[in-house]
Amino acid sequence: MFKNKTANGRNNISGIQVSILRKQRKLSQRALADKLQLEGIDLTKNAIQKMESGERFVTDIELKALAAVLETSVDSLV
Repeated sequence: MFKNKTANGRNNISGIQVSILRKQRKLSQRALADKLQLEGIDLTKNAIQKMESGERFVTDIELKALAAVLETSVDSLV
């Protein structure tokens, strides 16, 4: 059992908001991964899917890049 999971069993608190913002911007998971790679963050479509579903942890560096690509603040993701 992971001690870092939230009360609802998620490994992160930002995945839901990432999913909402990605869909608002009409980006596929693949397109988001491509944009993140342009920012120097090597994530695949599968990593984005796991992040959004709460299966994957999100690093601070990834969070900063996600905020930049999704044109929002880090605070709005958490």
